[in-house]
Amino acid sequence: MTLLYLESKQRELKRQNETDTRSIESMIKYLKKDMIDQYKLMNYHTSIEDDSKNTDSFITAVQNIIESNNV
Repeated sequence: MTLLYLESKQRELKRQNETDTRSIESMIKYLKKDMIDQYKLMNYHTSIEDDSKNTDSFITAVQNIIESNNV
């Protein structure tokens, strides 16, 4: 659920090219940090913090973690 919310906020950020996006950017940054801590993503993907600098890469990494652990 958190990943879906993060994806929706990332889409919203991309849609709002010229408007003030600081609050959305802050929310996305918080969500990524919270996901890393709450779900202990470092245990699954050691470079997840590097991926967190780019939200699209972070989303892909989390999706890969989910897929590889649902087998």
